Amino acid sequence: MPIISNANHDFSNLSVSDDSSLDRIFTEIPETETIKVRMRPPVVENSLRTVSSPSAHVLNFSFSLQGVYYQRAQFIRRPEDLVSIDHALLAVINVGGNRYTFPWSTLEQFPLTRLGRLCDCRSPEDIASVCDDYDEARKEFFFDRSPSAFRVILNFLAAGKLRLLREMCILSLHDELTYWGVEMAYMERCCKRKMYTRIEEVHERERREEERRQRNAMQRVPVEETQWRKVMNWLRDMVENPQSGLPGKIFACMSVIMVAVTVISLCISTMPDLREEEDRGECSTKCYNMFIIETVCVAWFSLEFILRFIQARSKLEFLRGPLNIIDAMAILPYYVSLVVKEEDPDLAHERPGGGKGYLDKLGLVLRILRALRILYVMRLARHSLGLQTLGLTVRRSTREFGLLLLFLCVAVTLFSPLVHLAESELTGTHDFSSIPASYWWAIISMTTVGYGDMVPRSIPGQVVALSSILSGILIMAFPATSIFHMFSRSYQELKMEHDRLFKEECAAAAAAAATGELQEAGGEAGREDSAPPGLGLRLDKDSVHSLESLALLGKGGEAAGNNTHSLPAAAF
Repeated sequence: MPIISNANHDFSNLSVSDDSSLDRIFTEIPETETIKVRMRPPVVENSLRTVSSPSAHVLNFSFSLQGVYYQRAQFIRRPEDLVSIDHALLAVINVGGNRYTFPWSTLEQFPLTRLGRLCDCRSPEDIASVCDDYDEARKEFFFDRSPSAFRVILNFLAAGKLRLLREMCILSLHDELTYWGVEMAYMERCCKRKMYTRIEEVHERERREEERRQRNAMQRVPVEETQWRKVMNWLRDMVENPQSGLPGKIFACMSVIMVAVTVISLCISTMPDLREEEDRGECSTKCYNMFIIETVCVAWFSLEFILRFIQARSKLEFLRGPLNIIDAMAILPYYVSLVVKEEDPDLAHERPGGGKGYLDKLGLVLRILRALRILYVMRLARHSLGLQTLGLTVRRSTREFGLLLLFLCVAVTLFSPLVHLAESELTGTHDFSSIPASYWWAIISMTTVGYGDMVPRSIPGQVVALSSILSGILIMAFPATSIFHMFSRSYQELKMEHDRLFKEECAAAAAAAATGELQEAGGEAGREDSAPPGLGLRLDKDSVHSLESLALLGKGGEAAGNNTHSLPAAAF
C-alpha cells in the first residue's frame, strides 16, 4: 500500500476554482485501495488510520499534504477546538498557555529544531527530553517558554522567514533561538547584522567586566599589607577614580584645569605680535610668561603620566592604551624643543622660550609638533561621559560612516566633471580650471557649507550646483539618522553602566564597613570571654544597624543573580 507523502504528486497545475483538476488526481488512486498515514510520533497513537471511501480520500488528502487548503501552522483560540483535531496529522503545541497546531509534515522539514525532534520520539522518555510536559489525554506538548518570543519561531515554521521583533530584546531572542534549535543562518541579512552587532557589544561589555572582576579578585587576595602597597592603593584611587575621595576629586579637577590652560596658551601663542617676535628671534616678557605657563602645564602632565605608569599593574598594557599614547605624543614635543635649544651654542645666552631656536632648527616640523599640544583635549575623555559616548558611537558606526564616505565620493566624482565642463569649457571661467580643482567645490556644496570662493556663473553650471546641493542634503540625511540613534543608545548604555557601578561601589563600601565592624565586635567578644564573669558583649544601635544592612546586602546580591561586577575594591 502506498504511503501518501509530500512528494507523491505535483500540485503545480491544480486550480482552486475548478474542481475537475482535483478529480484528475484522485482518479489515480484506486477506490478499493486502503491508504495508511503514518502518525508522528509513534508514541502518540500506535494504530494506523485507514481510509477507504473517496470522500475520505479528499478529506485526508487536504490535511496531510501541502496543497489545496493546506495550513502549516494555526493558532487555537478556544479549547473546544481541540476536540475535532486529528492528532495523527496535526501536533498540538502549547507554548506558555498559547496552543498551536502544526502538521507533522511541517515539523519533518526541520529535523534539527526542537519541534522537529518530536517526530523521532519513540517513548515518553524521549518526549520528556524534548518538551517540558506532555498531556496524554489531550496529546498536547507543553513548553514553558515566552509566547511572544515564540512568534518568531512560528513565523519561521509557517513562512520560512526568520526576522527580529522590534519590541523584543535581541539577546533574549538569541536565547530563544538557541532553545528552539533554530540556526542563525536562516535569519534575514538585515536582522542578522543587528543581532551580531548587539552580541559583539555584549561580549565587549562582558570582557570589560571580566577584567574588572579579575582586578577585584586580585585585590581581595589576602596579602601582607605593607607600607608600599598602601601607598600604591592610595595612588591608584587618586589617579583612576575621582569618586574615591577628596584627593581623587582634586586630581581630576587639576587635570581638567591644566588642559584648559594649555589650549588657551596655544591659542594666544598664535597671535600676530607673538608670531612677529618669534620670526625675529626675540622673546619679550609676554613670550617668556607663555613659556613659563607651558612649562608648568607640561610638568603637571608629565607628573600625571609618571604616576599613572607607576600605579599600573601591567606596564605593557598601560603603554599600549590609546589615551596614554596620545599623552606621550602631546608631551614629547616640549622636551624635543628644549633639546634642540641646548644643542645650539649661539642661543645659549637667550632666554628660554625664544622663537629663533624653534624656527631655525626644526622649522615647520617643530611647529607641527608644538601644535600637537591640542591633543591634550582628548584627556577630557577620562572625565567626560559625552566624549566617551562619542568615541563609542564612532567605533560602532563605522559601517554608517563608510557608507557616508562612499556616497560623497560617488557624488563628487559625478558632479565635478559636469561643473568643470559647464564652466571651463562653455564659459571659459578660470575658477574651475580642472576636474581635481572642482572636487573642492563639489564637497563644499554637497555639505551645504558654501564658502563662495568658487561660484558657477553659467546656467548649466548653476543647474549642476543645484543638483549637487540637493543630492548632498539627501546623502547626509540617510546615515545621520542611524548614527543619531546609535549615539543615543550608547549614551544610555554608558549612563546605566556608570550608575550601576556607582551603586555597586556604595554597596561594597557599606559591606566592607559592616564587615570591619563585625570583626571588631568579634574581637571585643573574644576579649569579653577572657574577662571576669558577668561582663558581656553589648552592641550599640549603630552596630546592630550595620549588621542588618550587611544581611540585606547579602540577600540583594543573591537576588541579583550573582551580578558581582564592580570597580576595584581599592576605589573605596
